[in-house]
Amino acid sequence: MARLTRPRSTELTTIVGSFANIQPGQTLQLTGFWCDHPQFGPQFQIVNYKETKPATLTGIEKYLSSGLIKGVGPVTARRIVAHFGLETLDIIENQIERLIEVQGIAKKRITLIKNAWSTQKAIKEVMVFLQSHGVSTTYAVKIYKQYQDKAIATVTHNPYQLAADIYGIGFLTADKIARNLGVAPDSEFRYCAGLVHALSEAAEDGHCYSPQPELIESVIKLLTTEEHQPTEDAIAQTIKDMALKDELIREKISDQTLLCYKPTYFHTEQNLAQLISGRLSQPIAQDIPRVRAWIERFTASHSLQLSEQQQQAVEIAAYSRMMILTGGPGVGKTFTTHTIVSLWKAMGKSIVLAAPTGRAVQRLGEMTGLEAKTIHRLLEFDPRTRGFKCDNDNPLPHTAIIIDEASIVGLISGVFLG
Repeated sequence: MARLTRPRSTELTTIVGSFANIQPGQTLQLTGFWCDHPQFGPQFQIVNYKETKPATLTGIEKYLSSGLIKGVGPVTARRIVAHFGLETLDIIENQIERLIEVQGIAKKRITLIKNAWSTQKAIKEVMVFLQSHGVSTTYAVKIYKQYQDKAIATVTHNPYQLAADIYGIGFLTADKIARNLGVAPDSEFRYCAGLVHALSEAAEDGHCYSPQPELIESVIKLLTTEEHQPTEDAIAQTIKDMALKDELIREKISDQTLLCYKPTYFHTEQNLAQLISGRLSQPIAQDIPRVRAWIERFTASHSLQLSEQQQQAVEIAAYSRMMILTGGPGVGKTFTTHTIVSLWKAMGKSIVLAAPTGRAVQRLGEMTGLEAKTIHRLLEFDPRTRGFKCDNDNPLPHTAIIIDEASIVGLISGVFLG
């Protein structure tokens, strides 16, 4: 990064970073670096910060009246500072009952101010603790918002809990925090978190489970450091212990290999299999000779001929609750899909088209002549809850659905589409 000249003291300085709760009047000591924004120019990027007491009467008054302390507005703040001067903050910290000396402050309001001050003090303590152990300001804010006054106790007891509870903090970040806190590299918490992380990594590659030998190999590679290398027996024992506590699920297959699942994926896969099995067991009654007659007329009008497999696919689409159309490039999937959509139109079905990506959506719409949507839009994804509005309790109002590029659809979305 190029070295930048700090703005002149008469200029405003842009500070960029994450803060737990800052208000006008606060004085902060900042640690970070200068960077050059292509649009806004020099900025100071915060790595860590700590609050210092305002040094002037005006600063103290602004601090107290900022809304940070419930029960103290601009008028009350002015009266407190006028009475105690530069000792104001020390009085509130150590002799808060003396606020009764200030006109207009009753005992009930002092209790309110005391509780608000304690809350802000707790925030400061948490931020100082986390930053002193190498936690960035961004993560410290997230941790405080998640655990509130239990933040220090939670992080001290099991820092790997952060990876499970806080979006954006993964195993590697939690592992770094744990090392700074002095957590042993052979900690049970570390081994358990490593196993969960390895299973999550496998899921990112499309796998609902990992065979135990492969899982052990992955976890040993993940957890090995210069000072410590886990043994196969230790990881196998951790897997066994987690299975006993239902923190992961093991299933033995015909060759006696143990398959390891995260419980979420195991139960979701079972649910999806049951949904598919239930639908396939209820075929749609159709007059196949009539369907074949329609196909013959359709292909003749387009001067085209379906192959035997294409003909079979279109017929299955007429009477099956679910089907998968697959094949390499150039085998005729596009024309087969177009024929299926035309057949469904003739049958009077309510059709909806979707795909995982915008490009696939555009291609699907051009291919069929109908509007297509992304799967997220079709299922009405809500970014606030990170869930879908359409689910088993609120199903899609259509009788026929085509999902293009379905091989990259996640397991959870598959349940809703099932």
